[in-house]
Amino acid sequence: MPLIDLDHLNIRTSRLEVLVKWYEQILGLGRGDRPAFPFNGAWMYLGDRPFVHLVEVDKNLAPDPKTLTLEHGAFRAAGFDDFVAVLKAAGEKMRIEKVIGFPIVQVNIWDPDGNHLHIDFDAAECGEWGQKP
Repeated sequence: MPLIDLDHLNIRTSRLEVLVKWYEQILGLGRGDRPAFPFNGAWMYLGDRPFVHLVEVDKNLAPDPKTLTLEHGAFRAAGFDDFVAVLKAAGEKMRIEKVIGFPIVQVNIWDPDGNHLHIDFDAAECGEWGQKP
């Protein structure tokens, strides 16, 4: 059975409210309903779907950044210019790259815990970025 979609990302953090705010302000996700698990966390929704699951861990149990973790998560999006403007206004670090051989432009960003995300746009809507080889 081939995969057809991404269900969700599950991200551990010792700074739950900082990440909730970042995912709201930068990616436009909204905090929504979450089952009554025996641990704290937040589900961040894209529309009616819980897309990012944040799980709060004790600061003393936070993963060492030098150990293996999720390398990145990727989202498809539309509205390249508006998204780049949001990132610039927020002072967010970003790296924009055209995917060689594919009509995709990736905007690479990092959340406050250093989790790498790339937001993928159709190259046709990305102006000069979409024209790069």
